Amino acid sequence: MKASIRRKYGLPNQIKIEEIDTPVPGENEVLIKVHATTVNRTDCANLTAKPFIMRFVLGLFKPRKVTLGTDFAGEVTAIGKTTKKFKVGDRVFGFNDQGSESQAEYLSVSEDDLFFIPENIEYKEAAASLEGAHYAYSFIHKVAIQPGQKILINGATGGIGSALLQLVKQYDVEIAVTSNTKNVELVKSLGADKIYDYTKEDFTNDDIQYDFIFDAVGKSTFGKCKPLLKEKGIYISSELGPYSQNIFLPMWTTIQSKKVIFPIPYNKQKTIPYTRNLLKSGEFNPVIDREYRLENLAKAYDYVMTGEKTGNVIITF
Repeated sequence: MKASIRRKYGLPNQIKIEEIDTPVPGENEVLIKVHATTVNRTDCANLTAKPFIMRFVLGLFKPRKVTLGTDFAGEVTAIGKTTKKFKVGDRVFGFNDQGSESQAEYLSVSEDDLFFIPENIEYKEAAASLEGAHYAYSFIHKVAIQPGQKILINGATGGIGSALLQLVKQYDVEIAVTSNTKNVELVKSLGADKIYDYTKEDFTNDDIQYDFIFDAVGKSTFGKCKPLLKEKGIYISSELGPYSQNIFLPMWTTIQSKKVIFPIPYNKQKTIPYTRNLLKSGEFNPVIDREYRLENLAKAYDYVMTGEKTGNVIITF
């Protein structure tokens, strides 16, 4: 089978598409023919091992898993002896932020890490509904959102941000977002009430205050956003922040009226079924920017690493 291979941390130009053996599923595993996957921020961190803390998860000096990929949508082609939940032909999807080796034609995965794709959803949509929505779930469930509150999402056009905007829209709240000019109409269609075009203005210069500021791209800081928070307001970022400060600020702000929460992700057994239900009901529609073939995977990584993608970048086979 064809698979994306990198044997050391580095840049996209080090990715090779090689022929390797098709995996054989273990007793409690399922063999998946991959129809679609994505290149996302987690994939880029796994490729480059940046921030450095990633090495403690992936391998200190070189990656333990040489095949890239974190999320996938595909079809069951073989099952292990003790597999009970799935059968050959089932349409499934899944995600592992430490690497599922899914940027390959086939992968083998535990049945406990698989979920059924809703009947009305295509493989591409399913793959685009995993990583971003997984992290977005953690934002909204770390706080108690109440009707009438005001929420600001910094970076509402990315994989996390475009999912987060749709998840927040379920609540009876006012939503402000940041967006570039080309995506103003997109974020408006997803539910934004107020839009800051970051190519023309800095949202931190406004005097409107918010109950929650969700920094879905990690490009701002608590210090910059603090004046925009109401009393008892909360700032959450998807990134560690300068000097990894967002890990420590939750402790330092416990006695303050304005706080920082670090969104440690919930288990995917919570996040993916939640997203699946919204997909099935039509309340969540993942945003897809571009599609690449596996052979052009390095180009997909190059594009994602510019930080300018809208929603999700799909890899097809």
